[in-house]
Amino acid sequence: QVEFVESGGNLVQPGGSLRLSCAASGSVSRFTSMGWYRQPPGDQREWVATIADNGVSLYADSVTGRFTVSRDNAKNTLYLQMDSLEPDDTAVYLCFGTMPNLPSRTSATTYWGQGIQVTVSA
Repeated sequence: QVEFVESGGNLVQPGGSLRLSCAASGSVSRFTSMGWYRQPPGDQREWVATIADNGVSLYADSVTGRFTVSRDNAKNTLYLQMDSLEPDDTAVYLCFGTMPNLPSRTSATTYWGQGIQVTVSA
């Protein structure tokens, strides 16, 4: 059983910074990819960022240059550093991890955190 617990969400002014954390119930080295989605109020869930087990990261155009995703295998934690926050970044942020299904590794399962609120407002 895999569980993720997010923390670090808050109310912040435009231009401010926050760091979200996503603590896993076991080793994050099991996940071939991890990352973040977000769901703005009244809108659909959208992809934010992904980091692969080799450290390569990808970002949505809307956050490129402002957000940084990282993972600490020793602490079993995924992070999202968010800088230069804008009101449009207001959303519930959800972390995810994708793990290959053993023993064949021909398919994979994605696990989700429960989500945490980030509000950017003056």
